[in-house]
Amino acid sequence: MVKKDILKHELVPDHVVLSKSEVKKVLKKLDIHPEQLPKIKADDPVAKAIEAKSGDILKITRKSQTAGKFETYRLVLD
Repeated sequence: MVKKDILKHELVPDHVVLSKSEVKKVLKKLDIHPEQLPKIKADDPVAKAIEAKSGDILKITRKSQTAGKFETYRLVLD
């Protein structure tokens, strides 16, 4: 059985684990606490593929027909 890289699938948007400094900037810009972000499970296939750990914040960049590019953030939980 051949394993496929799910990160290369056309329907999977780009996921990136933010650094501590990037997290501070994003939380300040949005004026929120990490717990207020939408959640993603650490055992989500994409989170596992990028080795995200509980407590990490992911930036997810989607392509949009109306917005062009749309960025959203998720807090990784166990």
